[in-house]
Amino acid sequence: MPRMDAQQFDRLAARARALAEQEQGREREQVSAPRRRRILGIAGAPGAGKSTLAARLVARLDGLAVLVPMDGFHLAQAELERLGRAGRKGAPDTFDAAGYTALLARLRAPEPGTTVYAPAFDRSLEQPIAGAIPVPPDVPLVVTEGNYLLHDEGPWAATLPLLDEVWYLDLDDRRRVPRLVERHVRFGKERARAERWVHDSDEVNARLVARGRNRAHLVVRMS
Repeated sequence: MPRMDAQQFDRLAARARALAEQEQGREREQVSAPRRRRILGIAGAPGAGKSTLAARLVARLDGLAVLVPMDGFHLAQAELERLGRAGRKGAPDTFDAAGYTALLARLRAPEPGTTVYAPAFDRSLEQPIAGAIPVPPDVPLVVTEGNYLLHDEGPWAATLPLLDEVWYLDLDDRRRVPRLVERHVRFGKERARAERWVHDSDEVNARLVARGRNRAHLVVRMS
């Protein structure tokens, strides 16, 4: 993960905890309005450190939060090939955006006694895995992370209104791009292919993601 000093992480964890505890406070006060789970989004360009920060926050909150990544809504490789989009995997139209927003809407309004199951993404397989992440009804906060939480085109425009907060991770490209290449190599791509993929695909998406930066509630500068 890009560097983050302990004080910066503590501040972010406290902010996430405050979101989680808002709903718990309503329950203690026996507010009669329907229960509404809080959702925190973490956005940023590929390689900015979204998934690592999200996982660290959920671990720090120790049972108050569950991580539901946007990447679970990647279209399957076979479907990408059928649509002719396999060479652009990671672009906005290579995800089931409507399915993702439908899940967020369901997560915001938990039903008593009902566990919601969300998909995950297996990087070793490069495939989504259905029903992999249980979200129990009593968990007050969902943390979700992904590239397009602040994207305002097509079905992605429905995402931001479903989130209580979105943080944008801002990491200098000189650090982010090498990290991204190394990640592709770690998961099986030859280095030359990884570098081409980052240049031709990931960085095209990164420029699109950056357009949503000003819509974030908080910009987190990574070092």
